[in-house]
Amino acid sequence: MIYLDHAATTPVCPEAARAALEAMTGGFGNPSSQYSLGREAAKAREAHRAVIARALGCEPGELVFTSCGTEGDNWAIRSAVELNRKKGSHIVTTAIEHDAVLGPMKALEKEGFEVTWLKPDAGGHIDPEEVRAAVRADTILVSMMLVNNEVGTRLPVEAAAQAIKAAGSPTLLHTDAVQGFLKVPFTPKGLGADLVTLCGHKIRGPKGIGALYIKKALIPKIKPLLLGGGQENGLRPGTEPTAQIAAFAAAVGAWGADFNDRIRAVKDYAANILPAIEGVTLISRGDAPHILALSLPDFSGQTLVEALGSQGVCVSSGSACHRGKPSHVFEAMPLPSKVKYGAIRVSFGPESTTREVDELAGLLRHICGKKTLLF
Repeated sequence: MIYLDHAATTPVCPEAARAALEAMTGGFGNPSSQYSLGREAAKAREAHRAVIARALGCEPGELVFTSCGTEGDNWAIRSAVELNRKKGSHIVTTAIEHDAVLGPMKALEKEGFEVTWLKPDAGGHIDPEEVRAAVRADTILVSMMLVNNEVGTRLPVEAAAQAIKAAGSPTLLHTDAVQGFLKVPFTPKGLGADLVTLCGHKIRGPKGIGALYIKKALIPKIKPLLLGGGQENGLRPGTEPTAQIAAFAAAVGAWGADFNDRIRAVKDYAANILPAIEGVTLISRGDAPHILALSLPDFSGQTLVEALGSQGVCVSSGSACHRGKPSHVFEAMPLPSKVKYGAIRVSFGPESTTREVDELAGLLRHICGKKTLLF
């Protein structure tokens, strides 16, 4: 198998798997229990929180564990709106956000909030000037992802922070940094963000674990998304998934200093040779090191994914959440219809090689040359 869909999920690294096993066997206590086994689990949880916080560039107390990026996005958006509900009803986001942001935004529109949807250019970028123009005195929330999960572009989150300051509005700034964490340099403070969403399975950690950064000044004001016990200082009730937390921290610690350079080198190689194939169009080579968007306009993206999968090559036609439906990201970009129709995403990880790209290139040459998806 050739796995080139690291933006969907990543293989769990050995360090994370070992950490999870140890937490499930040797350190299985409930962190809320008051005897030694529980206290040891709580101590380990805080050590893991510190590892992730250090990598993000925040204080450990500003990081709350969640079940996934979707929970973090929903919680951040709902909390921001609840905090600022009496100060306005205008929200700014982009048309290329993950479904975990689009869903809450569409729900808020139905509740009477006004949402401005910023659209990308043909390369998948959002114009910083349009961001600045969109923020108003009655804007209460800007939610903008750091790295787009389908085209790999870095969005101008810093410009949003500047616009908020210039407008003198009560706006809170949320960024979904699920695709950007560890792959592009940033800190919440550097971005000017109040809320930042992370998850573990995009960086070789397990599924089912994420985190939400909450700026220290906001913590006393934030309401929990769920109600129940007092875990996570009362912000996120429910017994903490200690094995997933341990694995998340281990994956963060195992992310090598050279990983992004290695990933980018393979992606750049692909960005040079794949569009050179007659019948292949480059949509975006992205800004992040790991995502490349292409199109074979004579075919549908979904059938391409299925045909390549039959040959053991895993790519996608957009976010895994679309499940075969047309991607809203490519739909939002001003591209020819056939280019949107044939769009695929190729995404890389530390284990990816140029040999794997060559294998993909050979299959794409066959498809374009024979004008068929049959092998």
